[in-house]
Amino acid sequence: MFAYIIRRTFAALLLLLVVSAVTFAIFFLLPALAGETTDQLAAQYVGKNPSPEAVLAVKQNLGFDQPLYVQYGRFLKALVSGAEYKFGPDPVTCHVPCFGYSFKNHIEVWPEITSRIPVTFSLAIGAAVLWLLSGVSTGVVSALKPKSIFDRLSMGVALAGVSMPIFFTGALLLTAFSFELPLFDNLTYVDFTDDPLMWARNLVLPWVSLAFLYSALYARLTRAGMLETMSEDYIRTARAKGLVERKVIVRHGLRSALTPIITIFGMDLGLLLGGALITEQVFSMQGIGFYAVSAIRDNDLPKVLGVTLTAAFFIVICNLLVDLLYAAVDPRVRLS
Repeated sequence: MFAYIIRRTFAALLLLLVVSAVTFAIFFLLPALAGETTDQLAAQYVGKNPSPEAVLAVKQNLGFDQPLYVQYGRFLKALVSGAEYKFGPDPVTCHVPCFGYSFKNHIEVWPEITSRIPVTFSLAIGAAVLWLLSGVSTGVVSALKPKSIFDRLSMGVALAGVSMPIFFTGALLLTAFSFELPLFDNLTYVDFTDDPLMWARNLVLPWVSLAFLYSALYARLTRAGMLETMSEDYIRTARAKGLVERKVIVRHGLRSALTPIITIFGMDLGLLLGGALITEQVFSMQGIGFYAVSAIRDNDLPKVLGVTLTAAFFIVICNLLVDLLYAAVDPRVRLS
């Protein structure tokens, strides 16, 4: 088991390095291959109608006039040891980890992202708990009672949930429960440490909006997996040995059916931790996704780069946790 953890951790670190190289290539290599000059690239970092002096300062600070491998080395060095930029007599420091520095607003990107992480974490983890509990339990009951009224009704609702986008369900929930029936009016994020009840109250509608989409998918996947698993020979053998039906379902049936659920859960949670773009926009939650949209709108490349690296980090970490959960659910995975 220890060797398996070491292998997966090393693979995750290697993947993070690859992701950083791909991210660097997207933002710095592809524009050069498309014919963009270093002055044009530097001009995107300093806002509208930049002065030649400002463009030159950015080009020198970021080393756009140097070879690409030198630029990538400085890029990695800034991530692990910070960077220093000179604008006039007083240098500007980008502290570790330096995920970028906005030359338009003269602020570091990483503190901006960390201030929004609690919002995105609260939104993603709360919704994940809801869709896992509702989706998996609905799928199990539907699989144990196929073609029943509950099965047909739940799968119909699941089909509707998969078909309706979040911006539609979110706007519908806001109209119904925030404007027409003001049970959840004046929604704004409240930190959990300040007021846990208001924290939960203001996140109920975003949680339900996200969970409705994902729980529908998880219910269908769980149902399909359980139907296949419960017809296997080892399930009949377990019943023939006299095991209680609850143990047969949970220990043998559900445990085997959870493998694809764990896979997709790691991917979904990683994506949401990198920013729930649509949900945060619909409910005006100032999370990482809201920050990413504003960065794209302002064409602030350091901010976009920082959000991209943050999202990639969460996705890689969540996939590493999925690999470790595989070993706990299925011991055969440890030998791979």
